[in-house]
Parts: sequence; C-alpha cells; structure tokens
Amino acid sequence: MGLLPLVPLRAKARILCVEDDAEIARMLTEVLKESGFEPFFVGSAKEMDAVLDQHRIDFVLLDLMLPDEDGFSICRRLRAHSSIPIVMVTARGEDIDRIVGLEMGADDYVTKPFNSRELVARIRTVLRRTETAPGLTRLRERKLCFAGWQIDPTPRELHDPDGIRIALTSVEFDLLLVFCRNPGQILTREQLIELTHGRLAGPVERSIDVHISRIRQKIEADPRDPSIIKTVRLGGYVFTPDVVQA
Repeated sequence: MGLLPLVPLRAKARILCVEDDAEIARMLTEVLKESGFEPFFVGSAKEMDAVLDQHRIDFVLLDLMLPDEDGFSICRRLRAHSSIPIVMVTARGEDIDRIVGLEMGADDYVTKPFNSRELVARIRTVLRRTETAPGLTRLRERKLCFAGWQIDPTPRELHDPDGIRIALTSVEFDLLLVFCRNPGQILTREQLIELTHGRLAGPVERSIDVHISRIRQKIEADPRDPSIIKTVRLGGYVFTPDVVQA
C-alpha cells in the first residue's frame, strides 16, 4: 500500500502510520485529520524508511505485524539513531508483547480494537512532552549535572561524561529529568506517572519499571547493581547523585 492522498495541515504534527491494513488506514486517516494532524500512511518498513528520509515526521504509529519487517525490529532500528516518539498499535495484547515493545524503545502500546479518542489522547500526551506550541517562546532552562552526566531540558538532550549524546525516548527523558529535579527523594510509581504524564497517564505502573530499566542500561556502570537510580523496597525509586546546575 502506497501513500494515501493528503490534505496538508499547516503547522500541524506529522504522524506517520505504518499499517498494512487498508481499512484501518482509512479510519485512522479520518480520525487524525479531524484531530488536526497531518497523516502519512505506508504499508511496509521499506515505505516507512523512504518517508522518513524525505519528510520531517513528528510521530510514528507502528503496527507490530508488517509484511517485510516486524514492529519490534523496526522500533529497535529507529531507536538506534532517533528519539522520535513511537506508539505501537497491534492486535496482540499479551503483556509480554507490551513489555518487549517498551523495552525496544516504544513510548506506548495500544491494542486493537482501540478507541479512537483514546488513541488521539495518547498521541497528544506524548507530543506535549516533546513539542513547543507554534509561536510560544519558553525561557531556556538551566542544564543539570550529575555524576559527570549533563541533561539539558530545552533541547531535551543527555550527554555522558565524555560529551557524547545519548539517545532517550521522550518517556525516558522525562523520567530522568524528574529524578534530576528531585534528587534524594523517594518517588513512588504513582508520583512518577503523574510528574511525567499528567492526568492523561498512558503507561501503567509496570511500564514505569520497564522505562527505568532502559534508563539504567544507558547511564549505570552496572545496570544489574544500579548506583544512580536505586529501587526502594515497597517505596519506589530514589536518585542518589548530587545534582548541580551548569
């Protein structure tokens, strides 16, 4: 299935839907256009790569089952060089699939059949974490430093002690920023969900654990024995390093 005809919406987020079911694609086209987005649709990983090479895309809705490459593999491949928000959309609703998807770097996981309003709400939730509204200028926030690492809230970047930029998903970045702003405090899963997602929280508590595990893989010397983000039994998590403004 090739690209469907589009009516461009100026200054709207561009949503790339990777979906090989033509009926679902048509339904999503209506929903996304009515919600003010500019949708692109492709039916394979190869077509997806071509669109990403040719267009600025703000968000990817990714089907798990595709004819030429599975969604897990695509997600892992995208995450190797990009922090673009990704939500997996699939008919497979088993917990293990959701967890694997999050571990591959997806920001959320929606199971078919889904409520279109809920899907749009989840898209908006993720975009709010990564976008500034057109014409809105925000004061640049100060960089925060911990254990040789540096996190910069305005361009949303993390650099390791050698100055190398480390790719994070939008959820991972928000979680790490919350920890840096609350060092030494025990934060429960409920608090972390509220602080990173507001009232439209997408992930459940178990998903928070998956995201934190992924952050540990990127910043801890030994993720199996973490010293930066420690688990507090029956409490939540605590960020142990001192944090200073750059």
